[in-house]
Amino acid sequence: MVDGFGLAHRMSREQDRLLDRLRDTSAADAAGIPGTADTFAALIGEGFALLVTFRRSGEPMPTPVWFGMRDGRVYVESLADAGKVKRLRHDPRIRVAPCTVRGKPKGPFADGVGRILGAAEEENAESTLDQHYGLRRRLYVRLGARLGVKSVYLELTPTRLHRA
Repeated sequence: MVDGFGLAHRMSREQDRLLDRLRDTSAADAAGIPGTADTFAALIGEGFALLVTFRRSGEPMPTPVWFGMRDGRVYVESLADAGKVKRLRHDPRIRVAPCTVRGKPKGPFADGVGRILGAAEEENAESTLDQHYGLRRRLYVRLGARLGVKSVYLELTPTRLHRA
């Protein structure tokens, strides 16, 4: 075990790195364009969302993610030590759009803010994700938990709701 993370967690990180290399090149180009939508409604009926977080330099970093949506907010589960989580700790700005599994945008981006949820809020986020993906997500989560993969949940709020 290195840095408190087991072999399965490290393997999940390597899988993420592989997926980063397979990402559609249009994701990076589109990530730099400010959002035109003021809600996450474009995600309804979609399987993946392109989550854009920002480096300290301001450079946008797009990542396709599984998501669940409830009350206008989007919930995402991520490896606890993933880059998007580290970036959110320093800059809560996010941008979200529907996308393909490889991250090719399929609709308008909406700007917003993201935050890492506390333990007391995780159940709501997990049930939201479970409602969206059902059995395949439950199997994925069960396997990850059994293998010791450490994750956190993110809540993404469109700017319009955040200001309200």
